[in-house]
Amino acid sequence: MTAHTIFVCTTCASKWENGKRIGESGGEKLLKRLQSAYPNWQLNREFVIQPVECMSACSRSCAVSFASPDKTTYLFGDISPDLTPTEVNGVFDCADKYYAHPQGSLPWSERPEPLKKGIIARIPAVSTSLEKNKIEQEMCN
Repeated sequence: MTAHTIFVCTTCASKWENGKRIGESGGEKLLKRLQSAYPNWQLNREFVIQPVECMSACSRSCAVSFASPDKTTYLFGDISPDLTPTEVNGVFDCADKYYAHPQGSLPWSERPEPLKKGIIARIPAVSTSLEKNKIEQEMCN
């Protein structure tokens, strides 16, 4: 089982009519583009692509996120649902860098397009280490 995930908001860039979503959303288009290139990606056994109903980045659609235990989580927005194959490869190249760095660090200067801009959040890692949690609990008592 993989420990790395690319989350893709499937509600992004939706069209609504009378309180109901109509047609295919931009997020669904983006998800399909990533999924179509995924089998040929060198790290497809290390990552899963997981659709998410909403990532609350509505004003910055479309949104994707990289997450893994013990690593920084990144949330990116302003991503076109109509990425070219080169831009799709850019998302995967950025995921490659995320995978390779022990803490998941993605400095701006090292991020490929289309994720060079559009960062919404950089969320610190949540430790999953039992030993670390035990030490922190002892320090608090």
